[in-house]
Amino acid sequence: MTQRLDYNAAAPAGMKALGGVYGYLLQSGLPKALINLVYLRVSQINGCAYCIDLHSRDLLKDGLAIEKLVLVPAWREGGALFDETERAALAWAETVTRVSETGVPDADYQAAAAVFDQKQLADLTIAIGLMNLYNRMAISFRAPPAAVRSAS
Repeated sequence: MTQRLDYNAAAPAGMKALGGVYGYLLQSGLPKALINLVYLRVSQINGCAYCIDLHSRDLLKDGLAIEKLVLVPAWREGGALFDETERAALAWAETVTRVSETGVPDADYQAAAAVFDQKQLADLTIAIGLMNLYNRMAISFRAPPAAVRSAS
């Protein structure tokens, strides 16, 4: 895979603005591990190798067990590995990321709202939207994952 465009160099002010949103999310009160778990799941849905690689590494570096990491795509079958908050966040991430298919039904909203307060749910949705945007940037411009760069 050859990178098409270095979007950080091409639009530094735009990428800095996105970085501001990223920074906001880190201080939003949502646990960093939860945000990174959601980032990983969104990236898996979108097939973004760059972001899957990045967020897998972040989660492992922060102490996530490999057994849990490999089950993120099948979290519904992960039993007690995923707590109630993680399950609610992952379900919300899936329905919001697949908005064109799901329409984000009332039942999905009610399930998420039963676990998260209004600010948390808004912040979680901002995180999901941000990662969907980052995925589109990385996929569109063929950002090479660290694993691919180190193997070259």
